[in-house]
Amino acid sequence: MADSRWTGGVGARKRRLPGRCRPEVGSVSSPAALKSQNTLGAVDVSTMTRELFMIDKKPVHPRHASGPASGPARATASAGILALGAIFLLSGSLGMPAAARADPGLAQRIDAGIAPYFRPDAPGATVLVARDGKTVFRKAYGRADLETGRALEPGTVLRIGSLTKQFTAAAILLLAEQGRLSLDDDFRKFLPHYRDPGGTITLEHLLTHTSGIPSYTDLPGYIDGMARDMTVAQMIASFQDAPRLFEPGTRFAYSNSGYFLLGAVIEKVSGRSYADFVAQNIFAPLDMRCSAYEGHARHKVAQARGYRAVAGKFGPHAPLSMTQPYAAGSLVSCVDDLARWDAAITAGRLLKPASWARAFTPHKPGGGAPDGHGHGHGHGYGWAMGALKGSPTIGHGGGINGFSSYAMRLPQEQVYVAVLLNSESGVADPALIAHTAAGIAIGKPLGGAGPAAPAPLAPAVFDAYVGKYALAPGFVIEILRDGGRYLAKTNDEEPVEMFPRSDTLFYSTTVEAQLRFERGADGAAGRLILMQGGREMPGNRLE
Repeated sequence: MADSRWTGGVGARKRRLPGRCRPEVGSVSSPAALKSQNTLGAVDVSTMTRELFMIDKKPVHPRHASGPASGPARATASAGILALGAIFLLSGSLGMPAAARADPGLAQRIDAGIAPYFRPDAPGATVLVARDGKTVFRKAYGRADLETGRALEPGTVLRIGSLTKQFTAAAILLLAEQGRLSLDDDFRKFLPHYRDPGGTITLEHLLTHTSGIPSYTDLPGYIDGMARDMTVAQMIASFQDAPRLFEPGTRFAYSNSGYFLLGAVIEKVSGRSYADFVAQNIFAPLDMRCSAYEGHARHKVAQARGYRAVAGKFGPHAPLSMTQPYAAGSLVSCVDDLARWDAAITAGRLLKPASWARAFTPHKPGGGAPDGHGHGHGHGYGWAMGALKGSPTIGHGGGINGFSSYAMRLPQEQVYVAVLLNSESGVADPALIAHTAAGIAIGKPLGGAGPAAPAPLAPAVFDAYVGKYALAPGFVIEILRDGGRYLAKTNDEEPVEMFPRSDTLFYSTTVEAQLRFERGADGAAGRLILMQGGREMPGNRLE
């Protein structure tokens, strides 16, 4: 993870998982509706909101850049259960191969849309866009190694963080198809030494983050020991006595612990290590030569170094033993392999269609409340369901020490986008890059991250907003002014600069969120509205 965020990371950000995962966002109609980088989920509204407003990066925009980066710059199925999975499978090559649509200018348009987010002398990204099963865009930006000046190449290998979870989910489904386990099995059937107060916790609860088991990356003291090599048993012992957050199946709380336990189940049932199982049963059959559990590469590959931004400069990421992310976030890959993975899913390979459909079925415990990541459409097995300007999406993201990622598919348009970054902060949000590229590929561009220049605003107007606003118990957004800079920060995170669209509406060029202030008759702001992930969350001003 990076810092305290694995999707939050460590340190200046939040505690992110082995890439605190960055799952799919909900309905999106503009960059400002996207989720912030490196967000791991949480259970209650307070954590949910913290994850939605991750402000561990400096805003970056061509006209007002700051920091190291420049350029414009995370129970029951709902109605229509299986519908999204069915759309995905039927729109692919399951008997309906589609010829790639000719569009000679598409690659140039995608490049023009995302290139301004990266600098040639800073950490960057590898990006791939496929349409109708054909690669239509494949490019790298920035450097793989700042010390040597080695450039990133499209085939460079990077950590993928919580994109790992979809491979862990597929491994569980493979074992289920072989009759070696059932998704309705209590996971303690395979891990009987796990101490727990009782109550059934099924494998499906673990897959859908509805187990109530808290994420070990959120537990006190985790960050201090994240560089230590741990056995699977030692890691499980580190979180098994943590109090249950809620009764299984009643709520959603993004949990790296759940996917760690799934990895242990895979090892117990298969008799192989997690690294060997995914290599032999997923990567090798699909010719994914770049992909492996980090440290267990099967082929010689060029891997990027990872970075984080601290005090306006890029430096090494915080140390992390990859024994700790394990089945929740320890895989490495390249965009070419991720495209092979998506093509295999679209073609119905590896698993039966019913298994893929179940993986893409959105789960909304507690009557369908949003899941804490802004996924208003629900979370499946290692994927989350959302929408991009009305088009259904299936995606997820990851944030881990030194790296961040986002991958998404748009089943109706047969478009897939993979974005891998070799920095956990200080660069553009990979979700923003992915949604920008996808919007161009489907003919629904998002538009710019903000206006050509911020709207004029007198500092005295902003001063009326300065103060603290409580969005939920334990979560406060503080509004500050530093000369002519307008800032927002949460808890102990670094401030992020906000730019005015009007006297009451502000946006960030890196964190995908907007803030709107509501003023009373005396002109002072009494309430703040956080707008992100297609949702609005009010926060009352604290006296």
